[in-house]
Amino acid sequence: MTLTAVDTRVSDREAALADLEDESIHILREVVATFDRPVLLFSGGKDSIVMLRLAEKAYWPGRIPFPVMHVDTGHNFDEVIEFRDRRVAELGVQLVVASVQESIDSGRVSERPGQSRNPLQTVTLLDAIAEHRFTAVLGGARRDEEKARAKERVFSVRDEFGRWDPRNQRPELWDLYNGRHRAGEHVRVFPLSNWTELDVWGYIRREEIEVPSIYYAHRREVVRRDGMLIAVTPFTPPFESEEVHVETVRYRTVGDATCTGAVRSEASTVDEVVDEVAASTLTERGATRADDRASEAAMEDRKREGYF
Repeated sequence: MTLTAVDTRVSDREAALADLEDESIHILREVVATFDRPVLLFSGGKDSIVMLRLAEKAYWPGRIPFPVMHVDTGHNFDEVIEFRDRRVAELGVQLVVASVQESIDSGRVSERPGQSRNPLQTVTLLDAIAEHRFTAVLGGARRDEEKARAKERVFSVRDEFGRWDPRNQRPELWDLYNGRHRAGEHVRVFPLSNWTELDVWGYIRREEIEVPSIYYAHRREVVRRDGMLIAVTPFTPPFESEEVHVETVRYRTVGDATCTGAVRSEASTVDEVVDEVAASTLTERGATRADDRASEAAMEDRKREGYF
């Protein structure tokens, strides 16, 4: 039988996904072999959902040998929190919720009226790492998302203050990772570093992974704000000058509702989402995250302070 050009492309994509899966599982196993107290950041978003599936495979037939943690701003999409709690219960893993609201109440951070809580997550995250003495923090960040994240190594050392220095990165040759760290330091680990948004959705399709419903097209009340479609929620009420209208939208990324925009879309199935992502010329953060638009170096500045 002769393979067509389409068959060859599909075969190549499947082979590439298999290679990415193998690499990520290798990284996950290296973490457990190297660190005594790892934790996986789990928000209920697509990347952390894929991370959980990879962790299931990495340690099967045993259970996932570390807790998962959500740094919770309190300004969430209901669909995502429902999914987070249900998925954690299904897997029987421990969920640690690091609350930004508790950081505000205790005076660790100050909330500014009308401003997103997203920047406040850094203090909450670092406090939770110190409290639980986590030595490795697994995150779902990918290099294709944003230029500061493109600078990250897979094993990224943070100093005793949780800070990242892009000039102090260790070489990673032949999939050899260096997890050595001093007391008080910890390592951020990114098993999805070499994946793209299209790879993530291709894997979701291949593995038939459930994701929160807001990743697919649905009708929602929105306002046009800062060039984005912002959902009308208790945390994002419309301004007097804004007109509320109903759009068919979906979310390419989920996070704090105050700074995460929707995109117009009719993609209601995983195949339609894959086709839509394949045709997109903007990354999901570039298209829908207001917190990355503060400056050219917004993400790098936050990462230097200890952000994800």
